[in-house]
Amino acid sequence: MRNILRRPDFRLLFGGLLASMAAESILLLALAIWVKDLTGSNGLAGATIFAVIAPMTLAPLVGWIVDRYPRRPFFVAANLATAVLLTPLFAVRDRTDVWIIYVVAALYGLSCITLGAVLSGLLRQLVPVESLADANGLLQTVRQGLRLVGPLAGAGLYATVGGWTLAVIGMAGFLSAAVVVGLIRTTEPPPAGRARRWTAELSAGLRHLTGEPALRRALVGYGLGSLAMGFSESLIFAYVDQGLRRDAAFVGVLVAVQGVGGLVGGLLSPAVVRHAGEVGTLAAGVAFFGPASLALVYPNVWLGFVAVLLAGVSLPLTMVGLHTLIQRRTPPGLLGRVASASAALISGPQAISIGAGALLVGVLDYRVLFALIGVATLLAGGYLWHGRRLSPPPSIRIPAPRRPADGLVPVVRADAAAQGVGGATPPGGVVGATPRGPRR
Repeated sequence: MRNILRRPDFRLLFGGLLASMAAESILLLALAIWVKDLTGSNGLAGATIFAVIAPMTLAPLVGWIVDRYPRRPFFVAANLATAVLLTPLFAVRDRTDVWIIYVVAALYGLSCITLGAVLSGLLRQLVPVESLADANGLLQTVRQGLRLVGPLAGAGLYATVGGWTLAVIGMAGFLSAAVVVGLIRTTEPPPAGRARRWTAELSAGLRHLTGEPALRRALVGYGLGSLAMGFSESLIFAYVDQGLRRDAAFVGVLVAVQGVGGLVGGLLSPAVVRHAGEVGTLAAGVAFFGPASLALVYPNVWLGFVAVLLAGVSLPLTMVGLHTLIQRRTPPGLLGRVASASAALISGPQAISIGAGALLVGVLDYRVLFALIGVATLLAGGYLWHGRRLSPPPSIRIPAPRRPADGLVPVVRADAAAQGVGGATPPGGVVGATPRGPRR
């Protein structure tokens, strides 16, 4: 990861993302706490999180818009817009103004989708293909670290300075990201012309996901795995209450241990990609959740710590494997649509399973459900591992052909160039290509 930080343009991007990710981690829980404080209702507080997730249904449209504009200016503009959309929070006074928080939360969720889609293309533009895993791994490590302190910091800041000051802190984070990323000097090719109907352009990301073998397997395997993982969000409270016989606040301790596992997984993920490939890394991440869930069948504090530690390692492995695979196997002009479509197809079922888990935990024993989750994620991980050869490790290189004795020019294999294997740089937006020339 140190090598990727030696690139000046990535250092600027990383600095900007650090500011915006810190603002994100602080704001999410604080908005829900604000609603709880104003209304006294747990249900209305939980609806804040739903308001953030709901815009995911617009992901295909967001990806289409992102792909129509240059990445860096769009990223800067999106951060500036996110800072502006927080300003209505200054009008919140009492429970009659809760609707303002919901509107801001929904717009904030739309902003998160937009920033995620444009970031995927910006990374592809600034980072060499062989270093994408390092870049994604570093960002996931920081994100997992912020999960340890961000929500608690947001809750503490809200209790200390109130919601308005918290809004100022969030705005400062997004404004800082816009300024820092705006300092990056890069030449971007103009977006390709649109020759097809807008409906075809809108669905192009989904067609690419289902048509490319490695992406299709990743989407199916991880989609099934995340569907099972979502149930655990509600089950962990039953595990602490019924299994460990502890107060619900102990969930915070388990979340902290999970965050430590996330740091470990983020640091290890680039090496795993280099040895197992992107689909293999995704398989490992999903499979790690299996023994973690099975360990939670038996209530024991120390075994629980090991389980959530494994679950923490799982998340960054899946994210780095999936994001790197998408960035390597998608033409630059499609990255926004493919990234947003994959997020929608995975987050949608996961949101459903979170709600279903909340209902099932009142009907079935939590231990039975954890056992089923463990088996399901192991099967999903096995399905992904079986297809790991669809994305061989980037460290595997096809040997350069020897120079013929008669002086003829050797022919480069088209399939190797199309995948960016052997350091080839195919022209014209082919997967693995360098849209900016020598810098990529």
